[in-house]
Amino acid sequence: MATAGRKRGRKKKKKVKTMTKKITKLTKKFKATLQLRHQHCTKLIPHLIAAISSAHSFLLRHDLHLLPHQSLSLESLISSSSSSISNIVSLLSLPPPPPRAAPPPRAAVTSPSDDDPLPGCWFQRFLIADSGTLWAETFNLTEPSFTLLLRLLTPSLSSLSVPPNYALALTLYRLAHGASFSAVSRRFGIDSPTACRVFYTVCKAITENLGHLFELKSDINRVIVGFGWISLPNCCGVLGIEKFELGGDLLGENGFLIVQALVDSEGRFLDVSAGWPATMKPETVLRKSKLYLGVEESKEYLNGSSFELNDGNSIPQYILGDSCFPLLPWVLTPYRGESNEEDGAEMAFNSVHKRGMQLVGTAFGRVRGKWKLLARKWNEQCIEAFPFVIVTCCLLHNFLIKCSEAVTDETEEYPRFEEFPVFDGEVDESGKKIRDALASHLFRGWQEFQSPTLVIVGGNGRKKIHGLISFR
Repeated sequence: MATAGRKRGRKKKKKVKTMTKKITKLTKKFKATLQLRHQHCTKLIPHLIAAISSAHSFLLRHDLHLLPHQSLSLESLISSSSSSISNIVSLLSLPPPPPRAAPPPRAAVTSPSDDDPLPGCWFQRFLIADSGTLWAETFNLTEPSFTLLLRLLTPSLSSLSVPPNYALALTLYRLAHGASFSAVSRRFGIDSPTACRVFYTVCKAITENLGHLFELKSDINRVIVGFGWISLPNCCGVLGIEKFELGGDLLGENGFLIVQALVDSEGRFLDVSAGWPATMKPETVLRKSKLYLGVEESKEYLNGSSFELNDGNSIPQYILGDSCFPLLPWVLTPYRGESNEEDGAEMAFNSVHKRGMQLVGTAFGRVRGKWKLLARKWNEQCIEAFPFVIVTCCLLHNFLIKCSEAVTDETEEYPRFEEFPVFDGEVDESGKKIRDALASHLFRGWQEFQSPTLVIVGGNGRKKIHGLISFR
């Protein structure tokens, strides 16, 4: 028994010795591999640092010739690469890399104003070098529109430590390209905290001085005429709702804000109510909004005369509302569960309603596409300022339309969120009667349009007219 035990002990010692040798051998091999990789990394790091330095020098020398998104992308890449190099150097216990060479001194630049407080910064050089062609690509509006907007806002910007044109340009640049405060501060020759104060001061000035561009009350006749051209008599707008995403844990799982907006037939915003939490239902947002109070309580909105239809019925001023809103005498929502698919009037109304609701999506799409700061998650801690930024961009959207600036559809760069649930509350009987009357009116017009083709002979020869009679 003792002999057998000693044999087993010797075998275990032999196995342990063999395993120890293997581990020692593998450890040596691993150390040799690490040392070899360490040597390779040590050789590569100076080349990487030189490449980053060259990219930085290129950016400094050509910042006026690069488009904003190009310079911002290159700037971000240089910053992230520098951070990665520093982390690698720290892990390898190497001496810190030499500081990046200072940019070559620039030639003295003479400002258009001899007492310019921010000499030599990117924006000053932009003003001197630019012939006007890059304003739209840099600030999302032409130089004449910038000058007009500056004249409207200057009285409200007197408290700032930077000139009003610098403040406005900084704000438009950040809104247009989603640039960080550090990025805009470098371009405008100020520090990041000052850039932050300037940005929010200008946004506040825009909301206070351009609020008249929400023209629901001041230009309602133009709005009604515009919807008349798309077969919606006495319509005063299309009411929809949109979500804007928040980053981080600012609102937990429901990381977005709700914005309610009323839009006209040209895609202008007539009313915007922003900043509602995602936990709030759309019908609650509507009832708490200034629009609802202005219709139901103060009677300052939608108080015009009714429109008499061909069948003798009349309809008051109204707006089209998304299906998540309740049906009211002045908010006409689509036929849903109660809709009869064989009812031509209901189908005609839903078809026109669907096209109308697209105006809201298009308007928000243009705002997000034009002002890229809204196309991204809002990651800043000052969440209470985000609604004002949204309203600022909606007002700038209206301002550009007012100035006849080119408006493009740029809706592909941001995700659309799921639709809100259909309102399942009680149906307002008065609202139902008004919707039925409008649906019948639309169906009669649709029937006339679908009538057999008539051939009219006039001075210019034969002409086909669908449902219309024309004399030449």
